[in-house]
Amino acid sequence: MIVVMRPGASEEQIQEVCQRLEAAGYKAAISRGVERVVVGAIGILDEPTRQMLMEQLLVLPFVEQVIRVTKPYKLVSSDWKKERTKVAVRDFLIGGDEVIVMAGPCAVESREQLLQTAYAVKEAGADVLRGGAYKPRTSPHSFQGLGEVGLELLREASEITGLPIITEVLDVRDLERVISVADIIQVGARSMQNFALLRELGKTDKPVLLKRGISATIEEWLQAAEYIMLEGNINVMLCERGIRTFETYTRNTLDLSAVAAAKELTHLPIIVDPSHATGRWSLVTPLSLAAVAAGADGLLIEVHPEPSKALSDGPQSLTPERFAALMEKLEPIAEAVERKLRKGGGVKGA
Repeated sequence: MIVVMRPGASEEQIQEVCQRLEAAGYKAAISRGVERVVVGAIGILDEPTRQMLMEQLLVLPFVEQVIRVTKPYKLVSSDWKKERTKVAVRDFLIGGDEVIVMAGPCAVESREQLLQTAYAVKEAGADVLRGGAYKPRTSPHSFQGLGEVGLELLREASEITGLPIITEVLDVRDLERVISVADIIQVGARSMQNFALLRELGKTDKPVLLKRGISATIEEWLQAAEYIMLEGNINVMLCERGIRTFETYTRNTLDLSAVAAAKELTHLPIIVDPSHATGRWSLVTPLSLAAVAAGADGLLIEVHPEPSKALSDGPQSLTPERFAALMEKLEPIAEAVERKLRKGGGVKGA
């Protein structure tokens, strides 16, 4: 249930609505828009009690409307919040007029490899440095990442280049260490329904990038985001990274319809990962352009100085030169859909 306050409603009146909802057994969540305040009622009540409460709220002179939300996700829904959420990362926002780009190696392999990539993506205009310290791999014999050593290398790369860091967390036990380094915490496709981890992330205020599960529906993806937001963390971004279909030419199938659908159903920023979606470096550029045209708020792209020697996902990684060429192609596409490519890293001539 959503309670829409009349314009000019006082803080005291807003709190009265919250108190009524909580007395009935709901959890109240406030969304403050430009013109109106909306109070979300989170929880389950029997139908007679809910109907009676809705009627009582409608009588209040400072309540404009009471709307019953039938979606299984509430706080994530665009019904609860009409304005687009903008997630702050250091000195910029994700989800506004600017398209941001996160780039770097799939896995942190060494100090030399990470710094070489970090300098290259910064020079090309990337806004965030990506790199995996902990790597979930299908085979237990594959490279699993450098762990804490990788985190320290990411910390150093951030200090040297000034780029914010995005890296994945796999286990609740590693969360504190990852939070100490990361500006954005990535929840990978395999962890989308690790509800214990999602709840713990919800207790922080750190921005979270939630990847869509390999076989997840859009609704399941949004419900996973709801787990985080229910605990109080509103700094959530969604990431479409391809889903499993019958196709075998590509690693996964990039679902660009999910970008448009998610922007219609939710107020959260949407990021696209064309690297994991395709598994082929030659397809990363065209699908990056298509993602921005479809309305994506940002891209997550794998870059490696020597993809043929990469310990993880070399075939889908761009070289620094190819990444720089992609950044040049992105600018006119962003402008065509009335956005700007931020290019905040270290653009030539800046």
